[in-house]
Amino acid sequence: MRGPIISIEDDVDDQFLIKSVVEELDIPNDLLFFSNGVDALLYLETTREQPFLIICDINMPVMNGLELRERIDRNEYLRKKSIPFVFLSTADNPHVIETAYDSTIQGFFKKENSFEDLKSRIRVIYDYWFYCLHPNQYH
Repeated sequence: MRGPIISIEDDVDDQFLIKSVVEELDIPNDLLFFSNGVDALLYLETTREQPFLIICDINMPVMNGLELRERIDRNEYLRKKSIPFVFLSTADNPHVIETAYDSTIQGFFKKENSFEDLKSRIRVIYDYWFYCLHPNQYH
């Protein structure tokens, strides 16, 4: 699938790192950044595109990642899109992870400090969803 990768990340340094990793890995999908859940939700509710993947931080202003995931789950239009949703966050509190998995996320990854570690995480996430069959890939 060639839809955009949606990154919801409020830290501009982390946005730069994610962008650099995606470029270095030669991932062909467009990469769209949103700095909070409200802006991301507005985009997701109004785009006709089928996003390839959502990579979301937990701790953000306005609407955090957990709240965003809850809003996506309650939205019929977005649920039918079945957009893979993973958290990439420094938040590694067991309660936060448990709460995240109580929603319908597809993964929770720790945001590492090393560029190489981040690169390997994003490579694994991308490759998994690239090869995974998806209900909307035939539309």
